[in-house]
Amino acid sequence: MTQHDEDEEYPGVVKHGSFKYDDGTLYIGDWNERGQKHGLGHMKLPDQTRYDGTFHNGLCSGLGIMTFADGAKYEGELLQGWFHGHGVFWRADGMKFEGEFRGGRIWGHGLVSYSDGTHGFPKNEGYFQDCKMMKRKKCLDVVKKAQKVSLMARMNFGQSNNRTANVAS
Repeated sequence: MTQHDEDEEYPGVVKHGSFKYDDGTLYIGDWNERGQKHGLGHMKLPDQTRYDGTFHNGLCSGLGIMTFADGAKYEGELLQGWFHGHGVFWRADGMKFEGEFRGGRIWGHGLVSYSDGTHGFPKNEGYFQDCKMMKRKKCLDVVKKAQKVSLMARMNFGQSNNRTANVAS
């Protein structure tokens, strides 16, 4: 990808580089004219939480992967720093939610899977509000979209494909 192509894909990118903040946070990636993280980037926090994905005006927004220090992981859509849209979240104990998120919470249709691959009985599939199941309902289309978005994040920002992974590890 040339510099010109990258700027067309992420309007507002004027600079590429890295910066280590006073708290130990490391950011490697694109910046806008106001000095904010903007475009593609990698951020590693002092607690070893890391984010690989897109930024908009300083915040994680768009598509990305967030890996937490305890082993939990999110792959999917973000908006203004929150899980928001479709995605997949794995807890450190192996429990997984595939579906919709709003404001950083499980909120919308989706499916819970346990570490042994089961979904509970009756099946934990349906409409969730603030992480609680409100109504059981089949939602295969939403789950498939969450899986697709997760795969897109992995293909674009997974460590083997991340242009900043070797530098920041």
